[in-house]
Amino acid sequence: MQIDFHHAVTYVAARLAGFSAQDADIIAYAAQYVDDATCDGIIKFDNRAIYKRISSSHKTIDLVNFDPVEDLLVWMPFHFLPGNGGANPGDDPEGTFIHKLVASPDSPVAREMVRAAILDHEKPYTLHRLGITMHVYADTWAHQGFAGVLDDINDVKDFEELDDSGVFEEGLKGFINCVVEKAVPALGHGKANVFPDMPFLSWKYRNGHGLEVSRNNTDIFCEAADALCKAMKRYLLKDPDATVTGIKAGDMKKIRKLFMDGKFEEGEDRHQKWVEALGVGLFSFGPADISYAEDGKGSWKMDALGTSRDMPQYPYKDTFLTSNWKLFHDALLLHRITVSHDILPKYGICAA
Repeated sequence: MQIDFHHAVTYVAARLAGFSAQDADIIAYAAQYVDDATCDGIIKFDNRAIYKRISSSHKTIDLVNFDPVEDLLVWMPFHFLPGNGGANPGDDPEGTFIHKLVASPDSPVAREMVRAAILDHEKPYTLHRLGITMHVYADTWAHQGFAGVLDDINDVKDFEELDDSGVFEEGLKGFINCVVEKAVPALGHGKANVFPDMPFLSWKYRNGHGLEVSRNNTDIFCEAADALCKAMKRYLLKDPDATVTGIKAGDMKKIRKLFMDGKFEEGEDRHQKWVEALGVGLFSFGPADISYAEDGKGSWKMDALGTSRDMPQYPYKDTFLTSNWKLFHDALLLHRITVSHDILPKYGICAA
């Protein structure tokens, strides 16, 4: 999924769940920033204070993606949560170990991850953690069938669009640059390009095990949006087991229409359509003004550090400790520890 879902749809789901505009902004920004927090290392301040951050993403074309340790630290906990084949703790799916690592929508692993975030209300970065969790939870739908490690199971071929969207003049095969395709490793859905991220796309392909897979992204994305809304309603109730309803039919109809009508290759273009729809009050919670800045003016990083550029040293401000950027990175670390050290070992997966 891209910024249109992780930022805009997460915001919509949060508001429909009952969050205020201010809290929904934090949740949605955190959800998107998971894709943009590509830098790690130590931040040094002019008063000798330091802060160590971790990254939650790498660029698609990056040599670090060939490092299996980095794959376990970044892609697995933040983008391709292992689904354990849908099996419960102590049980194994059919097949080899790689089948435990393949992402699966709303798996028992995913539900445990969401439960941990719902029960975590005491920390100052609880909303940031919820946003991170919603990113990963949504990706269990979009990234289903792929694993966050280098493996042939992620290989894809024989692309075919089932409904002509009119976006790809030469079809899905012609859309892929052959040079880039060869350079992208079989990590996650890299070989499938951005096809799993396009909410309007109905397509099929053959996976690395030779099985034909058909996908209707619109249905998948609508299911994900509904699940996010339910999870966030449970967060507000402080009860991970609460019986709740999802998105009402009228709002879901508008979400589906935006998915189907936003036929643009670039996620930013689709995001702009959501921004416009929110601005005119398309949804039942009324008009909303949302925006997202990865860096520069309006970004969490610039607000926290005074600049979004990498510097050998930054001027320290007391407000840094309560800045959204710092709280996001605090939550990022806790999320990784919870998933890798507390949850996955229950399913026989050692990735820490």
